Amino acid sequence: MGRIDIELFTTLDLVGQAPGGPDEDPAGFPFGGWQVPLLDEDAGAQVDAAYEGTDALLLGRRTYDIFAAYWPHQEGGQDDGFATLFNRVPKYVASRGEPDLAWAGSTLLGPDLVGAVREVRERHERVKVVGSLDLVQTLLREKLFDRLDLWVHPIVLGVGKKVFDGGAVPTNLTLLTPPQTSPKGTVHLCYGLADGTPGTGDMSAPDRGAARS
Repeated sequence: MGRIDIELFTTLDLVGQAPGGPDEDPAGFPFGGWQVPLLDEDAGAQVDAAYEGTDALLLGRRTYDIFAAYWPHQEGGQDDGFATLFNRVPKYVASRGEPDLAWAGSTLLGPDLVGAVREVRERHERVKVVGSLDLVQTLLREKLFDRLDLWVHPIVLGVGKKVFDGGAVPTNLTLLTPPQTSPKGTVHLCYGLADGTPGTGDMSAPDRGAARS
């Protein structure tokens, strides 16, 4: 069995909507493209490293449509590495509608989304979920992911779709690598899904914070 990695760009208040441009998800959101002024080489290298070994993409309908209109035309340009990868690997699309699957290697998942995603994980080693916040809510709710990469940017927007927006359930995560920073203040956090659910405690207890077997 492979693994499912969720890759998200977010603000400090965990808004993940339309980081790359104003046309990504414009409905009622005035900050499309908020990530662009905060890009730097260090953060770019972190993203590049996170995609090493990717052999499939799992996308929601809106993200798929954006990618399908853009990436097939980018090979040979400044984003050639990602374009070559995204155009080569299989793309699995979660949608209740009937998207145009003209992008080579695209497959529409069936109505049993959870079962279909499990089959995709069985079929591939490294499945990447990019953006696709509505799909992410389902994966969070079902704990149907193995790794969560968050690039947290030093801005607060106050509006927009959140990373944990209705799909979050009590879940334990473990930090897989030390946080990485970039010159413009972005912090990369890499978490893995852990067993169990969050525990509770008493701050007044004399042994608070002590390890328990």
